[in-house]
Amino acid sequence: MKRIGAHVSTLGGVQNAPENAFRIGAKAFALFTKNQRQWQAKPFTPENIDGFMRNIEKYGFSIDHILPHDSYLINLGHPEKGALEKSRTAFIDEMQRCEQLGLRLLNFHPGSHLKRISADESLKRISESINIALDKTKGVIAVIENTAGQGTNLGYKFEHLAQIIHGVEDKDRIGICYDTCHGFVAGYDIRTPETFVETFERFEDIVGFKYLKGMHLNDAKKVLGSKVDRHESIGKGEIGLEAFRLLMNDQRFDEIPMILETPNDKIWKEEIELLYSLI
Repeated sequence: MKRIGAHVSTLGGVQNAPENAFRIGAKAFALFTKNQRQWQAKPFTPENIDGFMRNIEKYGFSIDHILPHDSYLINLGHPEKGALEKSRTAFIDEMQRCEQLGLRLLNFHPGSHLKRISADESLKRISESINIALDKTKGVIAVIENTAGQGTNLGYKFEHLAQIIHGVEDKDRIGICYDTCHGFVAGYDIRTPETFVETFERFEDIVGFKYLKGMHLNDAKKVLGSKVDRHESIGKGEIGLEAFRLLMNDQRFDEIPMILETPNDKIWKEEIELLYSLI
């Protein structure tokens, strides 16, 4: 079964996220457990934690289909020691917040070399950062999101993802979230049956489907290989509807959270219905 949802608001507290997801007909959802553009956050209250867990059950969600996202400020491959340590501390905090909510996944952007160290050195730092976080937490899987390759961001090549995974000691607690927009503008075409098969054969060969823990379903405003990260509504961009029909009818993508991050949250309910209609 496909588990389609969206990245929903936590306005008023994380405990409100399950209801917000339910209202748009979601069978999965994503959220920020803290303000994504600030380093510090208030600790959860018992009301936050108990309310979140109670509402997950009330609205019929499974923790396996919830994909929280960490702060955009974190760079686990940062070239400077001080900034790297700050990012590592913040990432551990994000993992611990997931622990408190009983969540099993944490989605994150791998990091950037900022043209100050080599890509290989930055990728090594990302793996080391993940190892540190896993050592200080329990149960939560670190889920790397493939990137668009904009600027100095790493993770836009399948080889980058495989290299990070190779450096992680606990392979049971590492995974991948595949973003369709990011993959497309990074050069991975899924618009036709032929290119869809080719792209995901490469993913299996280089990374492995066993590591796929979630997806972000987004069309793209920019063309194939442009490395420009601009999301578009489903079927209205350069990827087009056929790719999403192929995804919705491929059993390899069953029972993982598939999350909309499309730009118009007013039509998320309609987009979810559209995606299910493609089956």
